[in-house]
Amino acid sequence: MRRRRGEEEGGERRGASWEKAKFRSRLLDGHNDIVTCAVAVDNLVISGSRDTTVKVWHVPTATEQKNLGGHTGGVTCLCAPPPEYCKKLAWSLSLSDKERFILSGSADCNVKIWALSVGQCVKSIYTFNAVTALCFVPEGDGYIVTGSDGGKVQAWSWDSFENCQSTNAHEDTVTSIQSQGPLVFSGSAEGGVSVWENRCSTREPLKRLSHWSGGLTGCRGGPGGRLSLSPRGDTVYLAYGQAWIKVLNWRTGVMSKLTNHSSVAGVTDCVHQTGGLLIGSCYDLTNGESALNLFSLPQCRYLTSLTRPDAPRVLCLASWTTGSGDHRWVTGGRDLVVWEQLPSSGRQKCVLPLSKNLRLKLPQSCGKTDLLYRFKFGKEEEESGLSVWARCAVQ
Repeated sequence: MRRRRGEEEGGERRGASWEKAKFRSRLLDGHNDIVTCAVAVDNLVISGSRDTTVKVWHVPTATEQKNLGGHTGGVTCLCAPPPEYCKKLAWSLSLSDKERFILSGSADCNVKIWALSVGQCVKSIYTFNAVTALCFVPEGDGYIVTGSDGGKVQAWSWDSFENCQSTNAHEDTVTSIQSQGPLVFSGSAEGGVSVWENRCSTREPLKRLSHWSGGLTGCRGGPGGRLSLSPRGDTVYLAYGQAWIKVLNWRTGVMSKLTNHSSVAGVTDCVHQTGGLLIGSCYDLTNGESALNLFSLPQCRYLTSLTRPDAPRVLCLASWTTGSGDHRWVTGGRDLVVWEQLPSSGRQKCVLPLSKNLRLKLPQSCGKTDLLYRFKFGKEEEESGLSVWARCAVQ
């Protein structure tokens, strides 16, 4: 009880500090189509677009630094290998050991590896399938894991760039792949979620530990659906174009909901974690308003919301923290926007204060997510928490 009270008091303090936080936003203008993905490396933002390009941006000056052309289809996903794995590849290419690389996946069936300092593609991997998601697994010699439009999950050696596994894992397009230590999480357009363990072998390195179909996760939708996921320990946060974020404990099979919008007309396209925060994108289909909702972790307590005038729908989100501890976020969609947390002292121009959405402040008993159902032997087992959620959900 004492620990829980301490967590609640800590959450209240964090909530108060976030209410006083100030941000500014800057537009990174250069893509000719929807921005589908973004990552951050040091003071650089790297973005991918349906216009087939990968662009490198210098954040302090908000200027385009490089335009990486080479894909013949829309760029769908990006990831940045850790520095120690970049160093190994740089050495083999006779580049500086400080070189950083970016991986890009595309509808043209290729994964390209780019050296950021020279802005050149140093390796291209043909996957035989449109690449719709990818991640880097920093275990053993390193692996690239890709997802395809046909539901296939593939693993590629970072040493040889050869394919070491190809599995028909999902019923539809793989829309999200994330790694956490030796674990890999994949999500698909039909709402299915799989958890894999990397065994660091040269053949078939990924062993599937668990799988939930779209019918079980409740994320099943119509054609063109897109599931975004973000793992944290035993918990996976799921966004699937609904007014809430699904919360799955993949070890126990317990599923719960977290309100992310004050109306059933709201949609959540992406979910992301950074520095003790859970960030959910929020878009209202009725009035076109867009915002980022902030929740504290691990309590999932709503803190505040951030928006800007005429903010478009957010389809992707990346983050990093400065040396002073301030937050930097980049969002993509129709626009590519950098959000910068400002020092609390001094006058600043173009400030975007954070504000509370009072309709998202649930009763105290619902400060955490509310239990919906538990998976047991592949079936749904309803719990009394479902009625609690019905009473607490904001309509």
